[in-house]
Amino acid sequence: MGFDENRPVAVVTGASAGIGRATARRLAGLGWQVIGVGRDPERSAAAEAEIAAAGRVAMLRSDFTLMADVRRTAEEIRALTPRVDVLINNAGGVRDRQIITAEGTEATFAANHLAPFLLTQELMPQLRASAAGTAPGSTRVIAVSSSAHRQVDGLDPVDLQSLGDVSSMVAYCRAKLANILFTRELARRAGPDGIVAQVMHPGLVASNFAAHGSPALQAHYANAADALAPEEPAETLVWLATEPEGGRDGGRHFHRMAEEPPSDAAQDDDAAARLWVESEKLLAALQP
Repeated sequence: MGFDENRPVAVVTGASAGIGRATARRLAGLGWQVIGVGRDPERSAAAEAEIAAAGRVAMLRSDFTLMADVRRTAEEIRALTPRVDVLINNAGGVRDRQIITAEGTEATFAANHLAPFLLTQELMPQLRASAAGTAPGSTRVIAVSSSAHRQVDGLDPVDLQSLGDVSSMVAYCRAKLANILFTRELARRAGPDGIVAQVMHPGLVASNFAAHGSPALQAHYANAADALAPEEPAETLVWLATEPEGGRDGGRHFHRMAEEPPSDAAQDDDAAARLWVESEKLLAALQP
């Protein structure tokens, strides 16, 4: 059964745990219809039950390291709803080593950048349908990045996926930089259609984010005395999704419900345009 066409729809990736789960639950409680996307079946089922107690939800399963899975997920979303009012690209993560997927992509780059890039592209007709029928600034695409983007001085145009001899953390930092560059270019391209794109940094959150990271990273998260509960960054995501500030002047970077400038490399509009074109080429090569 499809969703009610007269009520707003939010798609939240990474909704099976952590920030995504808290965000989906809050939006459902506000009366939004929520489509959550999660990878782990058990966590997804538990999240679906929790979110359903607050409102209407459909939970989909997907492995965002695989673009075939992303395309299938987009098809399932289109079957549920003709409109998407807010897309929150939250899913991502860090690995303890380089992993090449069955499609030949680097897993960190695939899950953190290629997947949200592709999902946004696939759902653009639904986003445009929402924008055409709602007040200006109501339709939004929100990315979850990280302050880790500040640890690198740019993307490598010769090795966009960090397939060379770099650490898994460098690959992650570059992917988080890509989130911001993608958002800036999306804001430029989709703004004329009435779609606003924003990006946020959640902070260090007590979640399963580091579960596949190095032992040192896992220990850092486990012992961090200042780790935030997922509900705190979820508050910023819901604010960006629903309040007027999130619906104006796209391409901005936020932290704790306040605009915060990203690194100089993240404000390079030429790099953002190149990333878009190269991402399209990578995805075209993966088409069956």
